[in-house]
Amino acid sequence: MVERIAFKGRTAEQVAVMQMPEFIKLIKSRERRWIERNSLQYKKITEKIEKRKKTGNTKPIRTQTRETVILPSFIGMAFDVYDGKTFQHLQISANMVGHRLGEFAYTTKRVQHSNPGIRATRGSKFLAVK
Repeated sequence: MVERIAFKGRTAEQVAVMQMPEFIKLIKSRERRWIERNSLQYKKITEKIEKRKKTGNTKPIRTQTRETVILPSFIGMAFDVYDGKTFQHLQISANMVGHRLGEFAYTTKRVQHSNPGIRATRGSKFLAVK
């Protein structure tokens, strides 16, 4: 079955053309307050997006503001989000709207231990090899 990508019962096309007052009514209060109180950061990011859309530039926007709530105008854009060490590439889709950029750029990696012995962790370094 085909997955239907939607935000609060709206299709991707409806979300992409959604106006800001209508969008703010649909998101959670924490995200709504962040948008209202950090308008300077949103102005900077929206100016970059407007400029990229006018010029047709597909180069990703680099940002360190992981708290940024994804707006409907971000759909189809590429972002490089800082995870504390490197910039991780994100392509924004309709099902990401309302979330934060940092939710999709993980700051930790999965720990994978090797077999006991050489080049293993300190605790298992001196165990007898099976």
